[in-house]
Amino acid sequence: MSPLYRRVSLRILPILFTCYLVNYIDRVNVSFAQHDLRAALKLSEAAYGLGAGLFFIGYFAFQVPSNLMLNRIGARRAIALIILLWGMISALGACVQTENQFYLQRLLLGASEAGFFPGVILYLTTWYPSAIRARVFALFLTAIPVAGLIGGPLSGFILQNPPSDSLQNWQWLFILEGIPCLLLALWVYRSLPDRPSDAPWLSDDEQQTLTADLQNESSIPADGGQEANSALIAFFHPLVWKLCLLYFCTMMGLYALSFWIPAIIKGLGWSGALQVGLISAIPWAIAVIFMLWLGGRSDRQGERRLHASAAAVLSAIGFVCCGFAHNGLLGIVGISLAAAGVMGMMAVQWSMPGALLRGTVAAAGIALVNSCGNLGGFVSPFLIGKLNEATKSPASGLYLTGGFLLFAAVILYLSPALEPRSKNNA
Repeated sequence: MSPLYRRVSLRILPILFTCYLVNYIDRVNVSFAQHDLRAALKLSEAAYGLGAGLFFIGYFAFQVPSNLMLNRIGARRAIALIILLWGMISALGACVQTENQFYLQRLLLGASEAGFFPGVILYLTTWYPSAIRARVFALFLTAIPVAGLIGGPLSGFILQNPPSDSLQNWQWLFILEGIPCLLLALWVYRSLPDRPSDAPWLSDDEQQTLTADLQNESSIPADGGQEANSALIAFFHPLVWKLCLLYFCTMMGLYALSFWIPAIIKGLGWSGALQVGLISAIPWAIAVIFMLWLGGRSDRQGERRLHASAAAVLSAIGFVCCGFAHNGLLGIVGISLAAAGVMGMMAVQWSMPGALLRGTVAAAGIALVNSCGNLGGFVSPFLIGKLNEATKSPASGLYLTGGFLLFAAVILYLSPALEPRSKNNA
């Protein structure tokens, strides 16, 4: 990566990374509140899984309009507004008193967050050429495993040490982890430039260099080789729907971990909220290292598809190991392989849409991939909850998740058209 892109990264990635870190903690802290929340609301495992997954129905419904709004009004204002909304709704989770209120809060939280992740992916494609995006996306996506590193112990500490007895511990968890969004929204509004031409810390020559590097990035031309005036092309292009299917499988794996990892760890013999939170940090620490290594290797070799396929196989092996595990060591190894594979797969996968699409097509296509893919976040906790109740064991749900990831590996391996053709080296 050239000095110019390193300087850009130091300016914008810390802001986006911190936002996604808090975003992900607020999204999955319900997994650590699960035991006390279920007791307070009298929820079954299936009801909890349904509520956890309903987040993604709201997320799905508002993806494309949110991303088109960001493309129209600019990243700074759109992302700041999104952060404010999700912070308030996350904190309001403390007010939930019935099963239906729990479902509604999860739906609204998903709707409020819908534009953030695809908006950031689109935003980064306006700063970095495709040749270095896997590294950049890997750096940004490390927020997920770092959220596991920080969020697990933090959530466990809050649950065991609530500030007062005026509220239940799970209520304090939602409130204290939602408050930082107020400061984040202000930071984004004051510090995040919409595009290179708006960055006061870039010279005119540097702004022109960034613009030139981003030209001719798309390998899917619009009509007559011009950018399409309508986002509808994204809805009818077969590559977009193949990317949707692949990302669905990836999200099946990610949210099998995110919403059930505390329960899996407890099933391996550990107990206590803080202890479970600390143990849950181990797989995410390994995932950080692996995804950064894989993203850098993918960029250096200029290859995406086979790297993502190998990561999917690794994750599938990890989930199968979790299903077989009857002791803590094998279980932690399995969870670590699953987390590393899923995160490595995500880092490489997200370098594909931005190199295959552009302009309004990119805005709609990236949002469509993320929204359809994230339906896996609904299906995964719901199916696992149902299977856990039916079989009285988490193994069948873990095997099912591994099967989805193996299917994704096969699709990637057999789809050379998904390999972006990079035109830049930076």
